[in-house]
Amino acid sequence: MPQRERMSSVDNAWLRMDSPVNLMMIVGVLIFDGAVDFARLKRTLEFRLLSYRRFRQRVVQETSGAWWELDPNFDIDSHVLRVSLPGKGAKAELERYVAGQISQNLDHGKPLWQFQLIENYRGGAALFARIHHCIADGIALMGVLHSLTDSTRDAPEEGDISPWLDTGGDGEEVSFWHRLIAPLGDALAKAIRVSGKTGAGSLRLLAEPERVFDYAKLATGIAAEVVVLATMPDDSPTRFKGKPGVAKRIAWSEPMPLDEIKAIGAILGASVNDILLSCVAGALRQYLVDQGDDAEGVELRAFVPVNLRARDDENHLGNRFGLVALVLPVGIEHPFMRLYEVRRRMQELKGSYQALAAMGILGVVGMCPEPVQKEVLALLSDKGTAVMTNVPGPQQPLYMAGARLAQQMVWVPQSGNVGMGVSILSYNGRVQFGLMTDKKMVPDPASIVSRFAPEFEKLVLTLLLERAAPSKPARKARAAGKRRRARRAADAGRI
Repeated sequence: MPQRERMSSVDNAWLRMDSPVNLMMIVGVLIFDGAVDFARLKRTLEFRLLSYRRFRQRVVQETSGAWWELDPNFDIDSHVLRVSLPGKGAKAELERYVAGQISQNLDHGKPLWQFQLIENYRGGAALFARIHHCIADGIALMGVLHSLTDSTRDAPEEGDISPWLDTGGDGEEVSFWHRLIAPLGDALAKAIRVSGKTGAGSLRLLAEPERVFDYAKLATGIAAEVVVLATMPDDSPTRFKGKPGVAKRIAWSEPMPLDEIKAIGAILGASVNDILLSCVAGALRQYLVDQGDDAEGVELRAFVPVNLRARDDENHLGNRFGLVALVLPVGIEHPFMRLYEVRRRMQELKGSYQALAAMGILGVVGMCPEPVQKEVLALLSDKGTAVMTNVPGPQQPLYMAGARLAQQMVWVPQSGNVGMGVSILSYNGRVQFGLMTDKKMVPDPASIVSRFAPEFEKLVLTLLLERAAPSKPARKARAAGKRRRARRAADAGRI
C-alpha cells in the first residue's frame, strides 16, 4: 500500500471549499431499534471501515498540492466516541445536538471523519457520523455505510469486505479527465467573462491547446452546459436565500410507506421521484405562505448530485459525481399542475450534459489557485437556494454490530451562500424527508418537514376529488400530458 498519494483535483476542490459558515462534511444519522454494544461497534469499524485506506490517511497540504498520507499516530478512539443527549433524549434533543455538531470542524491533523454513538436516544441508540467530502461523495459513502451492515443480527463482526477491498480513490484517470477538461478551460473562461468575473485568464490556461481527442460531440455539449450553468439567472429571492451564518438547524420526518407513493405515481403517470420532489416544493410553498410571504410564481433552484461512476467504478472512494440544477415550481399551488411541471423539468434534465459539466468545473477549479476556485464556486452557488439529495437505500432491514437499523438519514453540505440542504432517503419500504437549514434564514426547519406528509395527502385527496369531478387545472394537466406522450411517440416513429 502506498504511504503517500496525490489528492485528485476534484477532491482537492472539496477540501478547499470549507468556510466558517459551511463546512464540507457529509453528515449521517442512523437510528436503531435498541441499544448498541459500543465495544462491538468499535470492533466492527476496525474490521470493516479501516479496510478503506482513506479512513487511516490524513491530509497533508504542501505548496505542490494536497496529499493523502497514512497517519502514523492513528488511534480509533479519537474517531469513535460515545455520548449522551441531555434531557429526555428525544427527537428534539437529537436534532439540536446534530445541528450543533455540524458547525464543529474536524481535526485536520487526523483522518477527516468521526462517529459518535448516542446511547440514550428514545430508549435505544443513534449513530451520528461526520465525514469530510474530500474523502468521498455521498453516493460512495452510502456504499461504505452498507459495507458496515449485515442482513442478520448474528453476522460475524469481520463481515465480508471482499467487494470493497479496492479502497482508495483512483486518482485522475487520464482519458476521463481529457474528456472533461479539454473543452472546459475556454468555455468556463468565456462564461466568467460574460458574468463580469476576473478569473478567466487562469482558467483559459488550463484548456488543452491541441484538441486531439475524438470527443467532439461530448466536448460541445459539455462546453455549452458550462456556459448555461455559469450564466443562468438567479432563482426567486425568498427568505431561504441570503448570507449564511455559522449556526445550523436540522429536522427530519417520520418514515412514510413507499408502496403508497408508488401506487399514486402509477395512477398519475409520475415516478416516485417526481412525487417526492413535488411534495418538497409544496412544503416549501406552504411554509412561505404561512410566514406571510408571496409564493406566487416562486422558482427555487436546487442542485441535485448525479452519480457519474461506471459500473466497475462503484466501489472507489473519491468524488465522481456531477450536479444538475433543478428549478422547483414552488409557485404552483395545484398539486397536479405542480407534479406534472416537476416531471417535465426532470425529463428535460435527463438528456443534458449538465452533470458532466459540473463535475468538470470542480476538476478545473481544483487545479486553479484557491482565489479562482472561490470566485467560480461563489458564482455558481449564488444561482441556487438548496442542495438536494435523493438516495434509494436497501429495501430490507439491516443490522450494524448486531443492532437493527430502523432509520437512516444523510445530508451533503452546502457551499458558498447556499443555506438549505434537502435529503430524501428510502429504506426498508419507507421514505423520509430531512432538512438542514441556516438558522438565520430558517430557524425552524421542523415547520417545513411537518408539511411534507400533508402535501402527499393533498395529492391523494385531489386525485380522489378529480376522479369524481375533474377541475380545469387537472384537465389542462392531463391534456398536456397526452400531447407530450403523442410527441414522444411521433419522434420515435410509432405514429
